[in-house]
Amino acid sequence: MTTEAVVGAFFETLSSGDLVRLREFFDGDSTWEIVATGIPGAGTHTGQEGIIDGFLAPVRGMFEPGEPKVDVEQLIVEGDRAAVEATGRGRFLDGRVYENRYAYWIVVDGGLIRSIKEYMDSSYVAGLAL
Repeated sequence: MTTEAVVGAFFETLSSGDLVRLREFFDGDSTWEIVATGIPGAGTHTGQEGIIDGFLAPVRGMFEPGEPKVDVEQLIVEGDRAAVEATGRGRFLDGRVYENRYAYWIVVDGGLIRSIKEYMDSSYVAGLAL
């Protein structure tokens, strides 16, 4: 698969909430870094267990089932690297609405995501008092 195909399929799967299928995009050396401090999920998560079980499952567990959705607005690919601009939208379990802008820097190799750096409005997230 091309980098563009892997990244497109990744975001489609992420928005579906299918964490089992999402494991297929990573291996034990893959990393997902939330470039922020003081918010849920901040820091670097490594491997399928760290990324899915330690990061995504708890964060997605704060939202209504199947949320949040991530809408990719721009995707720029050069070789094994992708730059993504996206918006995450959803509703928390307590009914509050979530909408945040994201930028991702993704490296793909051998059909797997090797690394993700995620940037967001962390001040917005911190203000939600999760």
